Amino acid sequence: MLKHFGTAIRMTVISVIIFGLVYPFAMTGVAQILFPKQANGSLVVRNGKVVGSEIVGQLWTKPQYFQGRPSAAGKNGYDPTATGGTNYGPTSKKLIDATRATIAALKKANPNAAGPPPMDLVTSSGSGIDPDISPEAAYWEAPRVAAARHMPLDAVNAMIAQHLHGRTLGFLGEPHVNVLEMNLALDALHS
Repeated sequence: MLKHFGTAIRMTVISVIIFGLVYPFAMTGVAQILFPKQANGSLVVRNGKVVGSEIVGQLWTKPQYFQGRPSAAGKNGYDPTATGGTNYGPTSKKLIDATRATIAALKKANPNAAGPPPMDLVTSSGSGIDPDISPEAAYWEAPRVAAARHMPLDAVNAMIAQHLHGRTLGFLGEPHVNVLEMNLALDALHS
């Protein structure tokens, strides 16, 4: 029995060293060499200051900015340390009430938008920190952004078209617009 106990202890120590130390350090080193930007959070830097990440959504409340998907991550939303959705089911009264309130707020903030708000502006993502919106959502928000920035709507729509990301490899995912990238591009026009 002691022989088996000693073997179990040795295997545990070896496993912890290999899989708890050697493997993570090796993978971190490989990631830093091959994909340094991604390994460090895909940070976006402007004028020497980190303003966000390409892969983490953030709260935009001013009318001159495109707004991302609603967030249920953390107490006040958009908390990358507490990601997750609402976990409400489709018949949940809380979800139905929140959805109605979000639609009403979107319509009030975007009075010149045509049609109902796209679903990705109404519902939160599974992570709660989705950095992208659909092209339909961007074009739906464009009249508000154009009015707030005193720009022609055609100019804002052209910027959306310039910042439209297609499907990865032509078939993976959906076309999207990165909200941070779009807002920074708009700010660069007026700086």
